[in-house]
Amino acid sequence: MAEFSEKGADDVALIDIRSASSFFYGHIPGALNFPRGEVPERVDKSKPVYLYCGNGVNSLICAEELRKAGFNAFSLKGGYSEWLRLHVGEADVDHKAAEAELSIKKKFRKDLFSPFAKAIVTYGLLAPGDKVAVCISGGKDSMLMAKLFQELKSHGKIPFELVFLVMDPGYSKENRAVIERNAKILNVPITVFESNIFENVFNIEKSPCYICARMRRGYLYAKAKELGCNKIALGHHYDDVIETILMGMLYGAQVQTMMPKVKSANFEGMELIRPMYLIREERIKAWRDHNDLRFIQCACKFTDYCSAEGCRTSATGSKRKKVKELIASLAKEDPQIEQNIFKSVENVNLSTVIEYKDRNGVKHRFDEDF
Repeated sequence: MAEFSEKGADDVALIDIRSASSFFYGHIPGALNFPRGEVPERVDKSKPVYLYCGNGVNSLICAEELRKAGFNAFSLKGGYSEWLRLHVGEADVDHKAAEAELSIKKKFRKDLFSPFAKAIVTYGLLAPGDKVAVCISGGKDSMLMAKLFQELKSHGKIPFELVFLVMDPGYSKENRAVIERNAKILNVPITVFESNIFENVFNIEKSPCYICARMRRGYLYAKAKELGCNKIALGHHYDDVIETILMGMLYGAQVQTMMPKVKSANFEGMELIRPMYLIREERIKAWRDHNDLRFIQCACKFTDYCSAEGCRTSATGSKRKKVKELIASLAKEDPQIEQNIFKSVENVNLSTVIEYKDRNGVKHRFDEDF
């Protein structure tokens, strides 16, 4: 293993062997993104080769393979997670928090705060006296949601309380450190509680991601209720919504959407809300990059230990990626496509569908009263 210094980086090849989507989400400056199998063909043998993956596991194996092939190859200790932890640790806490808050009030008010407030009003997501558990995973969406809630509360128009809730389902110490440091940088007073979800689902072969998500939701509801909250807030955004609509049609043979609010079936009096419902993902990324913030993308153990030969990636994640790419491709030809997908579930005419279910799950056919 090796440590990498950006000083003199021109004399070496720095290679990120993670997926293209992970690389796009965040990477070490100056790195190139090559799939593991393409490294020998695309890298100059005359230079030392520094490889990294998510946590240094796969890059260590790849470096050993390259050395056998005659490369002077090294694996970066701890991978991108360790680099991210060290980078975040160098931040000026007071300056970062003030800068991020000012950007929400000024530069990104129209793109972030206004649609956030609009969703709350349009869908009735907040009421006087609510106590909301803002669920923070450590990614860009949930951290921005926390800052938007703080900004809304500062206006004082609706009396409500906030708890910034972080569940640790078994994060690596590096990922947990990044989450805690980012919360400190952004002046978000988090409440952290632990569970053993990752350990419980790690060896499940069928639909581990679905089971993990359901378990995480249950733990969040339970902790939020214990803390006196009546609502939990998740950071799903506009792009998540339109991708879900299209995924339901293409892969689920159904017309449905990700709802802006949902009553819990298992926790009486609890409600799930999605106040980022009208915010575009590209604007969230713009806010992140403007403030030079770096968040974890995925802290799941499945991706931490994924290898090229036996990667247990989520089928749902793969489908969502394909749908995201499809929507982006269609939007290049017609910018109205994304809005049309979103609006499609607001303009359903039951007289033009063959069959539908009512809210009690009872099916009705078009010819019942034909």
